Amino acid sequence: MCPKGADVRQRGRGARPDLKLGICGEHGGDPASIAFCHRAGLDYVSCSPYRVPIARLAAAQAAIGTAGPDGD
Repeated sequence: MCPKGADVRQRGRGARPDLKLGICGEHGGDPASIAFCHRAGLDYVSCSPYRVPIARLAAAQAAIGTAGPDGD
């Protein structure tokens, strides 16, 4: 995550520890973006319904530490 993004995340959670952070849109359904969001400590991704199956698979792969075809 870029330094400014990490700073914003730290400041937000410093002020409100229960703050949920995530992304939505086309990035939310991209396997590489999902892997990045997992590493960056984001809480959720949101995507269009037709991307949900691959997004769920990519999220599971990120959680167990394996790379998908488009992930890192």
